[in-house]
Amino acid sequence: MASVRRSRGDLERAVLRVLAARQRAMTPAEVRDELGGELAYTTVLTVLTRLHRKGSLTRQPYGRGYRYRIVRDAAELIARRMHSLLASEGDRAKVLTRFVGTLGPDDELLLRSLLEHGGDA
Repeated sequence: MASVRRSRGDLERAVLRVLAARQRAMTPAEVRDELGGELAYTTVLTVLTRLHRKGSLTRQPYGRGYRYRIVRDAAELIARRMHSLLASEGDRAKVLTRFVGTLGPDDELLLRSLLEHGGDA
């Protein structure tokens, strides 16, 4: 039987839809089964790994592998991306200094408030 090849973007969207619909952490095998079971396990694992690297998914150890969960909302996704970018830079102080220097007065006040109150505005 000939298989229909999907683009990487289509597969990523399909995986994200499955995880969003289930609202729980899932193994690659569970995601594969929800997608209809026609894809190779390694294909699903590759998509999950890429989405995790992009910050769209979180993962937690489970047995010898991981279970994956979709990031809850856009704010969490953006925060994860910001943290990842900061972690990839050797001079964190320089990056943070430049970032804070670009903030407007309202954002600066909000950031100060968040830091003073442990993340609660």
